[in-house]
Amino acid sequence: MEFRDWYNALRKPSWTPEPEFIGLMWQIIYPIIIVTFGFVFLQAVRGNLPRTVALVFAINLAANLVFTPIQFGLRNLPLASIDILIIWGTIIWMVMSVWTFHRWIAFAQIPYFAWVSVASVLQLSITWMNRGS
Repeated sequence: MEFRDWYNALRKPSWTPEPEFIGLMWQIIYPIIIVTFGFVFLQAVRGNLPRTVALVFAINLAANLVFTPIQFGLRNLPLASIDILIIWGTIIWMVMSVWTFHRWIAFAQIPYFAWVSVASVLQLSITWMNRGS
């Protein structure tokens, strides 16, 4: 079964956004991630920012990148739920760790945090609704 057919067959909350809207949100957020994460990594490599700050961004990026293979490749809803909670938690950690160095980076994470908050509730809801399937 193709991943879209599998996903469409899952029970979902009535407020689930359309796939096109989800795609649009990521089209807005990914450029923010590219610019801000790239800046953090560059500043860490140059020694202008502690590497521990960059590490938090790297953990977030890794968790973000493995979400789709977990969700749609493995089709593992519980593991995808854990992963999205890691993404959500590391965004908070990122903001706290970069705040004293570059507040604009922290503020730039607001749309990312807002969307991942919605996506987390959605993921947890889908996981719960399909727990016996």
